[in-house]
Amino acid sequence: MKVQEIREIIKLVDQSNIGEFVFENEGTKIKLKKTETGTVLHQAAVAPDVVQANAAVEVKPAAAPAPEVPKAVEPAKPAAAVTEQENLHKITSPMVGTFYQSPAPDSPAYVKAGDKVTGDSIVCIVEAMKLFNEIEAEVSGEIVEVLVKEGQLVEYGQPLFLVKPE
Repeated sequence: MKVQEIREIIKLVDQSNIGEFVFENEGTKIKLKKTETGTVLHQAAVAPDVVQANAAVEVKPAAAPAPEVPKAVEPAKPAAAVTEQENLHKITSPMVGTFYQSPAPDSPAYVKAGDKVTGDSIVCIVEAMKLFNEIEAEVSGEIVEVLVKEGQLVEYGQPLFLVKPE
């Protein structure tokens, strides 16, 4: 693999949302991993009988102007809908994982829009690293909307449900 090809891969990973990238081909292995500061750590290993190299390369993102996107004209929302949206409680994901609405694929969902919940009602499961974590409602009220779909990956702090508190 040529150095220029490795540089191109580093640039592509740096400009993307990829956190970690591993490439193996004919005894060559490249592993790129972003740190919290945006630094890309680069590790290259060639066939063991030839050479082995490890290096840390700091790649600072280039300050490129954001492309201009024409603004779409949105219809004005009624003031009542905005006020109602502000009064809703968001049940958020406490971790990164996979969202499941039911305890098993053939079981009914824990809750759906219109259901009443209490503070200790289980509303879903977030699976992270083969651990299934039950998520509780945290408030008493009525589920207004389920914001994610079955099997969807969710982020820490991502809203899962909207609840109209009692």
